[in-house]
Amino acid sequence: MDYQLIATPSGTNARAGLITTDHGQIETPIFMPVGTVGAVKAVHMTELREDIKAQIILGNTYHLYLRPGMDIIERAGGLHKFNGWDRPILTDSGGFQVFSLAENRKLTDEGVTFRSHIDGSKHLFTPEKVVDIERTIGSDIMMALDECPPGTSDYNYARKSLTLTHNWLVRGWKHFKNTQPRYGHSQAYFPIVQGCVYKDLRQESSKFVADLGADGNAIGGLAVGEPTEVMYEMIEVVNDILPQDRPRYLMGVGTPANILEAIDRGVDMMDCVMPTRNGRNGMLFTRHGIMNMRNKKWADDFTPLQEDGPSIVDHIYSKAYVRHLFIAQEILAMQIASIHNLAFYLWLVGEARKHIIAGDFPAWKKQMLHDVQVRL
Repeated sequence: MDYQLIATPSGTNARAGLITTDHGQIETPIFMPVGTVGAVKAVHMTELREDIKAQIILGNTYHLYLRPGMDIIERAGGLHKFNGWDRPILTDSGGFQVFSLAENRKLTDEGVTFRSHIDGSKHLFTPEKVVDIERTIGSDIMMALDECPPGTSDYNYARKSLTLTHNWLVRGWKHFKNTQPRYGHSQAYFPIVQGCVYKDLRQESSKFVADLGADGNAIGGLAVGEPTEVMYEMIEVVNDILPQDRPRYLMGVGTPANILEAIDRGVDMMDCVMPTRNGRNGMLFTRHGIMNMRNKKWADDFTPLQEDGPSIVDHIYSKAYVRHLFIAQEILAMQIASIHNLAFYLWLVGEARKHIIAGDFPAWKKQMLHDVQVRL
């Protein structure tokens, strides 16, 4: 994997760059749609490519390991061939499930033991096993196994958790170096900075991660219960240390406003389930604000979803029709909303990139930050 830094204008830490993988290039800053089980919910691959214009999607190691299982994915020739996506894929390591499925797991120095949410069966994930699974999946970017402590963790727990994450990282990095890709394309391995909301721990972790010299680095353990301003502070602390010549991936964030603020602080890559999850529940994000499509006010509004929107669904369907679909619990409503929201997110980061290169990102961001938070 190669990263080229293209623009770093004054007045902001925002960056425009270009990531090159064997499955294609990624223009940064970029938002990555989440395809946990190898599919972005309610969205066809053709829509991801042609309408949403996604450049990279995510898969999840934990979920894919449980279902369909590594035997099926390996026999298919990797996830790219299994799901038909011919552009880059990033896989999470299952580390977030350590956090989100806390009642079904046990942490030790060796690794983490999960109880499957599907059938209750027990599985041990070690740093080495996660590398092996991600090799089998064949993702272009592999994430290291880590623990994601809650944002409300006290200092002692955060310190203990960070030590565990760093020990796992050393083992995972060594195993990555000692193994090879299975399907003829290269794979990158991103370590993850942790440290909860504690500046000294974040600084320590950032230096530890930076010293590895990996192709890129990730910022984890944010947007997990801590105040938003604390999240922004931690991003600044970490990005002051992470190398300038490698991409920075902020995991699991967030709202359009979060994305703009993260870009302003030097983040290159982001992902979140929000555009699809909130879309399935009737929330549409637009450049002019946020719409709840279940509201009565849209019942007889026959104007397009977004007249200046980037997606074809913005122009085909009226607000009144989409509201009708949601009230009628029609599956098409969820598909339209998911496509719309993802297309908007990709438009937003694309526009950010244009303004970073043009040198007027701060002024553009200020106006856009106001606009995207308006409740319509």
